[in-house]
Amino acid sequence: MKIRLAHLSDIHFGGENVAAVAGAADRIRAGGFDLTIVSGDLTRYAEKPEFELAKAWLEALPGPRLVTPGNHDAPYLAWAERIFAPFRRYEHYIGPAPYQAWRGPGVAVRGINTARGAQPRLNWSKGQISVTQAKAAAEWFEPSDHLRIVVVHHPLIEMIGGPMTARVWGGPRAAEVLTEAQVDLVLSGHIHAPFTWPYPHGDGRTYAVGCGTLSVRERGVPPSFNEVEVAGASIRVTALAWTGSHYEPYRTWSLDRRTDQANP
Repeated sequence: MKIRLAHLSDIHFGGENVAAVAGAADRIRAGGFDLTIVSGDLTRYAEKPEFELAKAWLEALPGPRLVTPGNHDAPYLAWAERIFAPFRRYEHYIGPAPYQAWRGPGVAVRGINTARGAQPRLNWSKGQISVTQAKAAAEWFEPSDHLRIVVVHHPLIEMIGGPMTARVWGGPRAAEVLTEAQVDLVLSGHIHAPFTWPYPHGDGRTYAVGCGTLSVRERGVPPSFNEVEVAGASIRVTALAWTGSHYEPYRTWSLDRRTDQANP
């Protein structure tokens, strides 16, 4: 199996780094990727002009694409809509909010919406995932899916030393469920910094992979996005940083896949 994925997150249209976003689109168009993934926060405040920019940018990319919402994709200022119909605008411009899915030969990708318009805590921007959501994703995979990927916005388990927290309600239990389902990668955004680490469950071969931001809201890391390449038993994740004129490698990780799933 050989597959190449572009993983972007936290573009925050309305507050995007215009040059970095344009450069990412150019690289994706030239890169021969099998799938482009955006793990949430397409917009800054979920305003309609921001969604229009996001939609136009996505539609200019080669397909296929898979997108999941982030907390910034629920209206920030229109509080009534945020509470009662938080992803109505997202679904109008982008697509289904509960989840999107994609399947190719031997590979399957399933989204889970960890964002909420309101929660019984003051910081509603933090993540939440139910066991029902996690199990529905786990049960969606088929025996022929040798590479299994889940896409969320919030990291289910906190990044050690990260620039901010996700504090996902239900995250640790969901990570266990996905590990039991032999998911290979759980892609996320939210904290604006790239990272990888294995979940502390099972065989240690289910990996969290975080993506940086393409917005001006940098948190100690240049604007960046990830390229994920899978070949046989190896998963290679490269965080590409924007220099102001082009992208170059910022960090690279090599991850081992489960040998019973890896195909040469």
